[in-house]
Amino acid sequence: MNAEPRRFLFATWEGGGSVAPALTVARKLARRGHRVRVMSDRCNRPEVEAADAEFRPWTRAPSRPDRSRHTDLMRDWEAQSPQEGIARTLDAVWAGPALAYAQDLIEELRREPADLVVSSDMLFGVMAGCEAMGQPLALLAANVCLYPTPGLPPMGPGLTPAATPQDEALHREIAAGVIALTDHGLPALNGARSALGLAPLEHLVDQAKAAERLLLATSRAFDFAPPSLPDHIRYVGPQLDAPSWAEPWASPWPAGDPRPLVAVGFSTSFQNHAAVMQRVIDALGELAVRGLVTLGGALEPSELRGTDNVRIVHSAPHDAVMREAAVVVTHGGHGTVSRALMHQRPMLIIPHGRDQTDNAVRVTHRGAGLSLTPAAGTAEIRTALSRLLEEPGFREAAARLGSRVAEEVRSSPVVEELEALAQARLEQPCVA
Repeated sequence: MNAEPRRFLFATWEGGGSVAPALTVARKLARRGHRVRVMSDRCNRPEVEAADAEFRPWTRAPSRPDRSRHTDLMRDWEAQSPQEGIARTLDAVWAGPALAYAQDLIEELRREPADLVVSSDMLFGVMAGCEAMGQPLALLAANVCLYPTPGLPPMGPGLTPAATPQDEALHREIAAGVIALTDHGLPALNGARSALGLAPLEHLVDQAKAAERLLLATSRAFDFAPPSLPDHIRYVGPQLDAPSWAEPWASPWPAGDPRPLVAVGFSTSFQNHAAVMQRVIDALGELAVRGLVTLGGALEPSELRGTDNVRIVHSAPHDAVMREAAVVVTHGGHGTVSRALMHQRPMLIIPHGRDQTDNAVRVTHRGAGLSLTPAAGTAEIRTALSRLLEEPGFREAAARLGSRVAEEVRSSPVVEELEALAQARLEQPCVA
């Protein structure tokens, strides 16, 4: 224990890959002797308690009882465009229930203060609640930066770094569009701010200024990181503890089976991806490989047809599987991509939305994998898999990038960053 014990309160929501990195950090703090509480959806209680933290459910704010598609608040797979998908998320979680999140947070802080609140980077109601109380706050992003930031390609269309003045102009235009799109949630947030006695904001993203730090739980080597960033934005590396719900796995194939293993893992939240996953399975069935498909709770085995060389399971420990795998097939979620790189595995990425196209381009731009659209047919998927298995350049590029990612995982400064923030503001009292 290198720091005096402090009180940390995490605030997160059941949004696919947003919970596990926060709980990895919570576990690290708890092991250092700090008191850690986590406010999240009711379905996250087992994972929170497995992380040696105390669970506090949202009561006014949305609180999913399970991770099934039936309780999904966003239903972004029904959206007709990425813009509509973002608007649904803003309405359902990020901004629409801002006052409810703020009220839940304030009630918990009045019950027991915290030296530092660590919030998901897009829970604007939590940020407003902290601002209203004068509560020290840090944001933890379980992905690359979603906020338009000078030097970083704006999120959304899967952009590479600007190489020309024309690229820079395009990036500025898209960044302005991102701000305008997120302002769809501004009326709800400003309504919450008014109820909390706070002045209205010009843009939704301005609410993040209530935080002293934005910690990016991604790899600088993976991201298109500029030479410098604003001082309040810090890379802290991927946070990749295994989820407590992952089931044990033993290979069903005999030892010494010479066929390469292809690991397939798509989203742990439903993205209407059964059809494309079936095409992946069918493509694997035409190759001399072993295939392991993990469903992560988003799909049921009955929704897919296996083949003689493909096994379908609810879950498996991805670290153990990826150590054996030759190639990883994924939707491009940040956690799966980071873990595959940490194991130096080339990837076939089939993005379905959210931040997945931006993650995919960070892999393909470095030559560490290939990317296809969800409309790709079985033959196209089979061809891409054959290339990844046969062309050594993909493995070599994944090894180069992955070694740097793994080093950032090992040397993450996230605990020291949060301890320093808690210590620096310890003597400043909260104003109820």
